[in-house]
Amino acid sequence: MHVVILGANGQLGRLLVKTAPGHVKVSAFSSSVCDISNPASVARVMDKVRPDLVINAAAYTQVDRAETETEQAWAVNHQGVLHLIGATSPTTRLLHVSTDFVFDGTAREPYLPTAPTAPLGVYGASKLAGEQALLSLAPERSCIVRTAWLYAAEGKNFCNTMLHLMATREALNVVHDQTGTPTSALGLAEVLWRFADQPSLRGIYHWTDQGQASWYEFACEIQRQGLEAGLLKQAIAVSPITTDQYPTPAKRPAYSVLDKRTTCEALDIAGVSWQAALARELACKSPQES
Repeated sequence: MHVVILGANGQLGRLLVKTAPGHVKVSAFSSSVCDISNPASVARVMDKVRPDLVINAAAYTQVDRAETETEQAWAVNHQGVLHLIGATSPTTRLLHVSTDFVFDGTAREPYLPTAPTAPLGVYGASKLAGEQALLSLAPERSCIVRTAWLYAAEGKNFCNTMLHLMATREALNVVHDQTGTPTSALGLAEVLWRFADQPSLRGIYHWTDQGQASWYEFACEIQRQGLEAGLLKQAIAVSPITTDQYPTPAKRPAYSVLDKRTTCEALDIAGVSWQAALARELACKSPQES
């Protein structure tokens, strides 16, 4: 099986390359080589490689900047998907990564893949439009995997930001009234390869690590494990604040826990707690990185 990975320089893309099974031939492309917002760029790569499967980890993910860089967000997250559909063979499978931001956060229990969508901002709306393009134009060869609160040992993400701030500040305030599930990019990459090996799976699935937390609870656990792993030298005060006390350009869902039961059943997996997944990610770091 020949697989193209798009977004190869992102935190998920790098781990998809790293965890690729031995039986898979991988061609990985960063946006500088295959810019999905550019139809000619996509066509050139797909005509040359002619993959059996494309894993689309390319996305515009700057949630706040999307509110002003609207055209760029839509060019990547929606039009890029249209370009991908048009440039690939009718027999090429498309495995697309999407987001919890397609929901408005008003639910009181984990969102099923079939739950009504209602994005609150440009990022979520553009990602939802990408999903809808796949379901409308290429439903028989598309599989969409929504995830949430993604982080990795490398790259710019909440976990690494917290470790840096905890090493350089005396105190920190973190939002406590937004609830979701921290998700290891390493674990997601491994699950996406399981999807790659199941060509019959189509439609929408959810994947995050198990459990739920607020950003404040996630930060506290990062500090606890960071101290234990020698990534931090001393604890600092971490205080909970409300979303209103930390205004951002984009509105975020207050609750975005995803129901993963259909994925667990389809792939015969159980997943691990987000705390255990965090420990695994932090084990990939060395103390001098803090």
